[in-house]
Amino acid sequence: MNSTLIIGLIVLVALIAGAFAGAQARDRLPKHHLTDETKNLVSVSTAVVATVSALVLGLLISNANTSFTRLGGQVTALSAEILRLDHIMRRYGADAEPARNTLLQYAEHKADDLFPDNPADVRLSNPATYELLQRVEDNLLALKPANPRDQWWLAQATTLAAKIGDTRWLLAQQIGQGTPKAFVALLVFWLAMLFASFGLFAPPNLTSAVTLTLCALAVAGAVAMFLELEQGFGGVVRISPEPMRQAVNSLEAEPSNQNSP
Repeated sequence: MNSTLIIGLIVLVALIAGAFAGAQARDRLPKHHLTDETKNLVSVSTAVVATVSALVLGLLISNANTSFTRLGGQVTALSAEILRLDHIMRRYGADAEPARNTLLQYAEHKADDLFPDNPADVRLSNPATYELLQRVEDNLLALKPANPRDQWWLAQATTLAAKIGDTRWLLAQQIGQGTPKAFVALLVFWLAMLFASFGLFAPPNLTSAVTLTLCALAVAGAVAMFLELEQGFGGVVRISPEPMRQAVNSLEAEPSNQNSP
Protein backbone atom coordinates (compact mmCIF):
# COMPACT_ATOMS: atom_id res chain seq x y z
CA MET A 1 0.00 0.00 0.00
CA ASN A 2 1.18 3.57 -0.71
CA SER A 3 2.99 5.14 2.27
CA THR A 4 0.86 8.29 2.22
CA LEU A 5 -2.32 6.20 2.34
CA ILE A 6 -0.91 4.36 5.35
CA ILE A 7 -0.15 7.68 7.04
CA GLY A 8 -3.67 8.88 6.21
CA LEU A 9 -5.15 5.78 7.84
CA ILE A 10 -2.94 6.30 10.90
CA VAL A 11 -4.15 9.90 11.17
CA LEU A 12 -7.76 8.75 10.82
CA VAL A 13 -7.31 6.20 13.61
CA ALA A 14 -5.59 8.82 15.81
CA LEU A 15 -8.44 11.32 15.37
CA ILE A 16 -11.17 8.76 16.01
CA ALA A 17 -9.21 7.50 19.02
CA GLY A 18 -9.03 11.08 20.30
CA ALA A 19 -12.78 11.51 19.96
CA PHE A 20 -13.36 8.14 21.66
CA ALA A 21 -10.99 9.08 24.50
CA GLY A 22 -12.92 12.32 25.00
CA ALA A 23 -16.21 10.41 25.17
CA GLN A 24 -14.74 7.96 27.68
CA ALA A 25 -13.44 10.81 29.79
CA ARG A 26 -16.91 12.38 29.82
CA ASP A 27 -18.37 9.21 31.34
CA ARG A 28 -15.70 9.06 34.05
CA LEU A 29 -15.34 12.70 35.06
CA PRO A 30 -17.34 14.07 38.00
CA LYS A 31 -20.31 16.22 37.03
CA HIS A 32 -18.75 19.43 38.36
CA HIS A 33 -15.99 18.98 35.75
CA LEU A 34 -18.55 19.23 32.95
CA THR A 35 -20.28 22.47 33.84
CA ASP A 36 -21.05 25.19 31.29
CA GLU A 37 -18.11 27.23 32.56
CA THR A 38 -15.78 24.29 31.91
CA LYS A 39 -17.31 23.77 28.49
CA ASN A 40 -16.74 27.43 27.61
CA LEU A 41 -13.13 27.24 28.79
CA VAL A 42 -12.46 24.10 26.75
CA SER A 43 -14.16 25.62 23.69
CA VAL A 44 -12.12 28.83 23.86
CA SER A 45 -8.86 26.95 24.45
CA THR A 46 -9.39 24.48 21.64
CA ALA A 47 -10.45 27.32 19.32
CA VAL A 48 -6.89 28.59 19.51
CA VAL A 49 -5.53 25.13 18.63
CA ALA A 50 -8.12 24.78 15.86
CA THR A 51 -7.10 28.11 14.33
CA VAL A 52 -3.40 27.24 14.39
CA SER A 53 -4.09 23.76 12.99
CA ALA A 54 -6.22 25.14 10.17
CA LEU A 55 -3.60 27.74 9.24
CA VAL A 56 -0.77 25.20 9.30
CA LEU A 57 -2.73 22.59 7.35
CA GLY A 58 -3.76 25.15 4.74
CA LEU A 59 -0.16 26.36 4.40
CA LEU A 60 1.14 22.81 4.01
CA ILE A 61 -1.42 22.03 1.31
CA SER A 62 -0.57 25.27 -0.53
CA ASN A 63 3.17 24.59 -0.37
CA ALA A 64 2.68 20.99 -1.50
CA ASN A 65 0.58 22.12 -4.45
CA THR A 66 3.24 24.68 -5.39
CA SER A 67 5.91 21.98 -5.24
CA PHE A 68 3.76 19.64 -7.33
CA THR A 69 3.19 22.33 -9.97
CA ARG A 70 6.91 23.16 -10.05
CA LEU A 71 7.82 19.51 -10.59
CA GLY A 72 5.33 19.27 -13.43
CA GLY A 73 6.88 22.35 -15.02
CA GLN A 74 10.36 20.84 -14.75
CA VAL A 75 9.21 17.65 -16.47
CA THR A 76 7.58 19.67 -19.25
CA ALA A 77 10.73 21.78 -19.61
CA LEU A 78 12.87 18.63 -19.78
CA SER A 79 10.74 17.16 -22.56
CA ALA A 80 10.82 20.45 -24.50
CA GLU A 81 14.61 20.68 -24.17
CA ILE A 82 15.00 17.10 -25.44
CA LEU A 83 12.83 17.85 -28.47
CA ARG A 84 14.66 21.08 -29.20
CA LEU A 85 18.06 19.37 -28.92
CA ASP A 86 16.97 16.67 -31.34
CA HIS A 87 15.73 19.32 -33.78
CA ILE A 88 19.05 21.18 -33.60
CA MET A 89 21.03 18.00 -34.26
CA ARG A 90 18.83 17.23 -37.28
CA ARG A 91 19.59 20.71 -38.58
CA TYR A 92 23.30 20.14 -38.03
CA GLY A 93 23.43 17.20 -40.41
CA ALA A 94 24.20 13.52 -40.72
CA ASP A 95 27.31 13.77 -38.53
CA ALA A 96 25.06 14.31 -35.51
CA GLU A 97 23.10 11.08 -36.12
CA PRO A 98 24.95 9.04 -33.43
CA ALA A 99 24.18 11.75 -30.88
CA ARG A 100 20.51 11.72 -31.92
CA ASN A 101 20.28 7.97 -31.46
CA THR A 102 21.81 8.23 -28.01
CA LEU A 103 19.44 11.08 -27.14
CA LEU A 104 16.49 8.83 -28.03
CA GLN A 105 17.84 6.17 -25.67
CA TYR A 106 18.22 8.80 -22.96
CA ALA A 107 14.64 10.02 -23.43
CA GLU A 108 13.28 6.47 -23.26
CA HIS A 109 15.26 5.64 -20.13
CA LYS A 110 14.35 8.94 -18.46
CA ALA A 111 10.65 8.38 -19.14
CA ASP A 112 10.92 4.90 -17.65
CA ASP A 113 12.76 6.27 -14.61
CA LEU A 114 10.18 8.97 -13.88
CA PHE A 115 7.04 7.07 -14.87
CA PRO A 116 7.53 3.32 -14.38
CA ASP A 117 4.63 0.88 -14.35
CA ASN A 118 5.18 0.40 -10.62
CA PRO A 119 5.20 3.82 -8.83
CA ALA A 120 7.55 2.38 -6.20
CA ASP A 121 10.27 2.06 -8.87
CA VAL A 122 10.56 5.81 -9.57
CA ARG A 123 14.21 6.83 -9.90
CA LEU A 124 14.81 10.57 -10.02
CA SER A 125 18.57 10.02 -10.16
CA ASN A 126 19.66 7.04 -12.24
CA PRO A 127 23.41 7.00 -12.99
CA ALA A 128 22.93 4.71 -16.02
CA THR A 129 20.47 7.17 -17.58
CA TYR A 130 22.73 10.12 -16.86
CA GLU A 131 25.59 8.27 -18.53
CA LEU A 132 23.56 8.28 -21.75
CA LEU A 133 23.27 12.06 -21.56
CA GLN A 134 27.02 12.30 -21.06
CA ARG A 135 27.49 10.15 -24.17
CA VAL A 136 25.33 12.63 -26.08
CA GLU A 137 27.62 15.43 -24.89
CA ASP A 138 30.71 13.43 -25.86
CA ASN A 139 29.28 12.80 -29.34
CA LEU A 140 28.60 16.52 -29.74
CA LEU A 141 32.09 17.47 -28.61
CA ALA A 142 33.54 15.04 -31.17
CA LEU A 143 31.86 16.89 -34.05
CA LYS A 144 33.98 19.08 -36.32
CA PRO A 145 31.86 21.99 -37.64
CA ALA A 146 32.71 22.73 -41.25
CA ASN A 147 31.36 26.28 -41.38
CA PRO A 148 29.98 29.04 -39.11
CA ARG A 149 26.45 27.67 -39.54
CA ASP A 150 27.40 24.26 -38.17
CA GLN A 151 29.45 25.90 -35.43
CA TRP A 152 26.39 27.89 -34.30
CA TRP A 153 24.16 24.79 -34.26
CA LEU A 154 26.79 22.89 -32.29
CA ALA A 155 27.04 25.68 -29.70
CA GLN A 156 23.25 25.64 -29.30
CA ALA A 157 23.23 21.85 -28.95
CA THR A 158 25.92 21.75 -26.25
CA THR A 159 24.12 24.49 -24.31
CA LEU A 160 20.85 22.57 -24.45
CA ALA A 161 22.53 19.33 -23.39
CA ALA A 162 23.92 21.16 -20.35
CA LYS A 163 20.42 22.50 -19.53
CA ILE A 164 19.02 18.97 -19.71
CA GLY A 165 21.67 17.89 -17.22
CA ASP A 166 20.75 20.80 -14.93
CA THR A 167 17.08 19.80 -15.01
CA ARG A 168 18.08 16.25 -14.12
CA TRP A 169 19.85 17.50 -11.00
CA LEU A 170 16.91 19.73 -10.05
CA LEU A 171 14.57 16.74 -10.20
CA ALA A 172 16.99 14.61 -8.19
CA GLN A 173 17.19 17.25 -5.44
CA GLN A 174 13.45 16.88 -4.75
CA ILE A 175 14.19 13.69 -2.78
CA GLY A 176 13.69 14.14 0.96
CA GLN A 177 12.51 17.78 0.79
CA GLY A 178 8.99 17.16 2.08
CA THR A 179 7.51 18.24 5.40
CA PRO A 180 9.49 16.78 8.34
CA LYS A 181 7.68 13.80 9.84
CA ALA A 182 8.07 15.28 13.34
CA PHE A 183 6.08 18.33 12.24
CA VAL A 184 3.37 16.11 10.74
CA ALA A 185 3.21 14.21 14.06
CA LEU A 186 2.81 17.51 15.93
CA LEU A 187 -0.02 18.53 13.63
CA VAL A 188 -1.74 15.19 14.18
CA PHE A 189 -1.37 15.69 17.95
CA TRP A 190 -3.12 19.06 17.71
CA LEU A 191 -5.92 17.55 15.66
CA ALA A 192 -6.32 14.62 18.06
CA MET A 193 -6.65 17.12 20.93
CA LEU A 194 -9.43 18.88 19.03
CA PHE A 195 -11.34 15.67 18.42
CA ALA A 196 -10.91 14.71 22.05
CA SER A 197 -12.57 17.99 23.03
CA PHE A 198 -15.37 17.30 20.54
CA GLY A 199 -15.94 13.86 22.02
CA LEU A 200 -15.87 15.25 25.56
CA PHE A 201 -19.05 17.29 25.10
CA ALA A 202 -20.70 15.51 22.15
CA PRO A 203 -24.05 13.85 22.93
CA PRO A 204 -23.73 10.03 22.95
CA ASN A 205 -25.76 9.16 19.87
CA LEU A 206 -25.25 7.77 16.36
CA THR A 207 -25.45 11.16 14.66
CA SER A 208 -22.56 12.51 16.73
CA ALA A 209 -20.48 9.40 16.09
CA VAL A 210 -21.07 9.51 12.32
CA THR A 211 -20.36 13.26 12.17
CA LEU A 212 -17.08 12.95 14.07
CA THR A 213 -16.03 9.99 11.92
CA LEU A 214 -16.72 11.86 8.67
CA CYS A 215 -14.88 14.94 9.94
CA ALA A 216 -11.92 12.78 10.95
CA LEU A 217 -11.94 11.19 7.50
CA ALA A 218 -11.94 14.62 5.82
CA VAL A 219 -9.05 15.92 7.93
CA ALA A 220 -7.03 12.70 7.51
CA GLY A 221 -7.62 12.95 3.76
CA ALA A 222 -6.23 16.50 3.77
CA VAL A 223 -3.08 15.36 5.58
CA ALA A 224 -2.63 12.45 3.17
CA MET A 225 -3.24 14.77 0.20
CA PHE A 226 -0.47 17.25 0.98
CA LEU A 227 1.95 14.39 1.62
CA GLU A 228 0.92 12.87 -1.71
CA LEU A 229 1.41 16.16 -3.55
CA GLU A 230 4.89 16.54 -2.05
CA GLN A 231 5.97 13.23 -3.60
CA GLY A 232 5.05 14.26 -7.13
CA PHE A 233 6.18 10.99 -8.69
CA GLY A 234 4.45 7.76 -7.74
CA GLY A 235 1.44 7.30 -5.53
CA VAL A 236 -2.17 8.16 -6.27
CA VAL A 237 -1.57 11.76 -7.43
CA ARG A 238 1.26 11.88 -9.97
CA ILE A 239 2.89 14.29 -12.35
CA SER A 240 1.49 13.78 -15.84
CA PRO A 241 3.78 11.54 -17.92
CA GLU A 242 2.38 12.86 -21.22
CA PRO A 243 5.10 15.48 -21.95
CA MET A 244 7.88 12.88 -21.67
CA ARG A 245 5.95 10.24 -23.58
CA GLN A 246 5.15 12.69 -26.36
CA ALA A 247 8.82 13.64 -26.55
CA VAL A 248 9.83 9.97 -26.88
CA ASN A 249 7.15 9.37 -29.51
CA SER A 250 8.28 12.42 -31.48
CA LEU A 251 11.90 11.31 -31.44
CA GLU A 252 10.95 7.81 -32.55
CA ALA A 253 8.79 9.19 -35.35
CA GLU A 254 11.51 11.47 -36.77
CA PRO A 255 13.10 10.11 -39.95
CA SER A 256 16.82 9.60 -40.34
CA ASN A 257 18.62 12.87 -40.52
CA GLN A 258 18.69 14.75 -43.75
CA ASN A 259 20.49 18.06 -43.71
CA SER A 260 17.77 20.74 -43.63
CA PRO A 261 18.06 23.92 -45.58
